Amino acid sequence: MRVSRIQAAENRETVINVASRLFREHGFDGIGLKDLMKGAGLTQGAFYKQFASKEDLAAQASKRAMESAAHRWAAATAASPNDPLGAVIDFYLSKGHSDERMDGCPVAALGSDAARQGTDVKASFEAGISAYLEVLGSMIAKADSEKTNEKAMAVLSTMVGAVVLSRVVNDPDLAQAFLDAATEQVRDTVTA
Repeated sequence: MRVSRIQAAENRETVINVASRLFREHGFDGIGLKDLMKGAGLTQGAFYKQFASKEDLAAQASKRAMESAAHRWAAATAASPNDPLGAVIDFYLSKGHSDERMDGCPVAALGSDAARQGTDVKASFEAGISAYLEVLGSMIAKADSEKTNEKAMAVLSTMVGAVVLSRVVNDPDLAQAFLDAATEQVRDTVTA
């Protein structure tokens, strides 16, 4: 049975959305096309009608994951308009976010994997990271405009690193200590 163009476009969006979550959970090489397509409720044969390659899907899914993360940052800042930077810090460096492998930050989940991917995947991450830095920079500039870009880079690096480290240790107290130390360090960086 032939699929309409509208249904094909919807299927493609479904695959991208599912892949953005499953790649964050399993890594780019930790899940095959068969399981990705099964997660989207489609057959593996449908994949080749939608994407040129798994790397093409990885690039699209990475872009979607970064967009999703940006929406979560926006929601955090909207919930706390008087302290948007504090809201982002509190959200990002929370135990809840650290535990969200499928829906959490794609940089923390896939950063080292993305470094081994092709230019299209890296471009999706670079665009997302640039957006993170722009948002952080605009918030930091309100607090202190001196060296805004460098501070935004330090804040993002610290936050991502803390989430990665909190995820790779078994000891929940140590995991929380990484998040707490990063929260303190980021707040000190912003106010310094």
